[in-house]
Amino acid sequence: MNSQLKTLINAYEERILGQTTNLRLLLSAILSGGHVLLEGVPGTGKTQMVRTLSNLIGGEFRRIQFTPDLLPSDITGSTIFNMKENSFQTLKGPIFANIILADEINRTPAKTQAALLEAMEEGQVTIQGETYPLPEVFFVVATQNPIEFEGTYPLPEAQQDRFLFKLTIDFPELEEEMNVLKQVLDRRYLDESIDAILDIASFQAIQREMEAVTISDDVLSYIMQMVRKTRETESIRFGASTRAAISIAKAAKAWAYLSDRDYVTPDDIKIVAKPALRHRIQISPQMELEGVGLDQIIEELVGAVPVPR
Repeated sequence: MNSQLKTLINAYEERILGQTTNLRLLLSAILSGGHVLLEGVPGTGKTQMVRTLSNLIGGEFRRIQFTPDLLPSDITGSTIFNMKENSFQTLKGPIFANIILADEINRTPAKTQAALLEAMEEGQVTIQGETYPLPEVFFVVATQNPIEFEGTYPLPEAQQDRFLFKLTIDFPELEEEMNVLKQVLDRRYLDESIDAILDIASFQAIQREMEAVTISDDVLSYIMQMVRKTRETESIRFGASTRAAISIAKAAKAWAYLSDRDYVTPDDIKIVAKPALRHRIQISPQMELEGVGLDQIIEELVGAVPVPR
């Protein structure tokens, strides 16, 4: 693993306490060119987590607060008539940045959600018939509040599938939460002047270096068996698509690279499978009535697939 990346990980974990696995999964997602759906109750540091990552890689950060009256043009941009120059002028929206925090994405109607998700999929934006490419390093983290659904517009399953991961942010352990409290009281936690460890060019070089990580046919078969089992299990109403298998493979390569290995192991697959599958499958009504959790079903499913040697 790149020495600068090791320094970045250490700085990230010192800055954001109690979320070590989620921080590495977030890094795995941006390294593999994916996007993340982040779910957690208010006050668990979701915004700080994304902003800090942007600062550490020297990227341009934009936060978009999604509301019911937000229009697609408020995200992508619009064309106005400049009376002084007697010509039309294109004003690019906040989506033209390296890291986008789409805060409470389920609070805006489907049309505005689709404008963001189209940009995620195509890597470009069309404004008044003119197409503009987005930055090469383009990472969207969309947040959702899991405890308040009044006046929300849930993301359709087909649109959730465009996210590489769905990460759930839980409360930290007591000691870690105490340390967060001390940082805030010492005014260190909210200090925005964190120094960049990388720049965008260096980050892209790391992404290219990560491509050398190998994944054997046996491990690829392990991924496919896992994904296909989601379609054959009675407790799951709708199984995962081929895109899920691609996401697991890409994310596993990034996780292996962050683990300082140039090859993927079945353990890497097990780590990334849950966040890669939890937003791509639906459990059956019977399981919902019995109160069985989605993560529990995924764990049982992964455990039922024979591990390659």
